[in-house]
Amino acid sequence: MALTWALVVLSLLPLVGAESSECANMTGTPITNATLEMISGKWFYIASAFRLPEFIEWAKAVPSAVVYLTPNQTENVVYFREYITFATEGKCLYNSSYMDIQKENGTFSRTEMNVYYLAYLIHTKDPATFIFAYFPEDKQKIGLSLYANTSQVTPEQMSEFHEASKCLGFEVSEIITTDETKSLCGPLEQQHEEERKKKLEEAAQA
Repeated sequence: MALTWALVVLSLLPLVGAESSECANMTGTPITNATLEMISGKWFYIASAFRLPEFIEWAKAVPSAVVYLTPNQTENVVYFREYITFATEGKCLYNSSYMDIQKENGTFSRTEMNVYYLAYLIHTKDPATFIFAYFPEDKQKIGLSLYANTSQVTPEQMSEFHEASKCLGFEVSEIITTDETKSLCGPLEQQHEEERKKKLEEAAQA
């Protein structure tokens, strides 16, 4: 299961109407070009909290994951490349695909293995981070995850994720954090980056 896509599958609808002001601010908003520019680039998977046992198992087996997001406003899609370290298997998994964008509805969507995923982005106070939430229609499946543009987050950034987790009914003890020092994907990332630079140089010389 390519769960890094699941980590890009999100929805906030159950947070509308939550009692605390923090929860009330976590509502889905239309996706703008500025939003797409904000999420463009490399993001580190920092932490998550899930209800589904298979997602919990996945999170415990993945000490590190990064995703590269490349929005294409003309095609109305976001291309992504993901590098996932599986500690139990001692390997790095690479995958690439895309998400469709529904700007007016504020959603991302993708069909994988005949399963349709719909997603809403949660904006945080700090543009260096964002949060995803999943399965809003079912409290037995709901979950959320934190991404940041660096592998380390500040106490303030993590505190905001803790608050979001609380809004969804999670305890801090249920949050699973990552450790980028355990990544096995560095060599493959570097190889791909060198290959892309070479192609760009060749294209510029053509």
